[in-house]
Amino acid sequence: MPNAKVLESKKAVVEALTGKIQEATSVVFVDYKGINVAQDTELRKQFREAGVEYSVVKNTLTNFAAKNAGYDFSEVLNGTTAMASTTGDPIAPARIVCEFAKKNKGCTLSIKGGIVEGSVLSADQLNGFGELPSKNALVASVLGTFLAPISSLAFVLDQVRIQKEGGAPAAEAEA
Repeated sequence: MPNAKVLESKKAVVEALTGKIQEATSVVFVDYKGINVAQDTELRKQFREAGVEYSVVKNTLTNFAAKNAGYDFSEVLNGTTAMASTTGDPIAPARIVCEFAKKNKGCTLSIKGGIVEGSVLSADQLNGFGELPSKNALVASVLGTFLAPISSLAFVLDQVRIQKEGGAPAAEAEA
């Protein structure tokens, strides 16, 4: 039977992990076997910059926490496991892991599974999310699509004005 102090500290860890899992928009479990210290440092830096919390977790305690939060990851939580969670952009953890694995061909970093906005997803599904651009890039793309017709109209109207005035376009006049 474990010491009462040890048991209490483990209960506190499980409660903290349960809270993280419940509050997160995304939780990704990562197999980090095969990466060196320099690669791990770079990966942690990328996670920090994206607002993703990344930590190595004990499988047993994480499994208890996941069950407390209403999820079952008993098949995923084995071997070397790290947890990347965020309350921000839900695809950021998966995207960072996928990009990092592509960039560092020698490492065997891989996604085991996870949760995105309350839905349990497999490694394949999360790898698909990893291929998507960031939320900001998607928003910029949509806004660019909305602005394209307006920009084209402004360009055409400017060309009509220049033709009526009989001059060269402003860019050619300056050159």
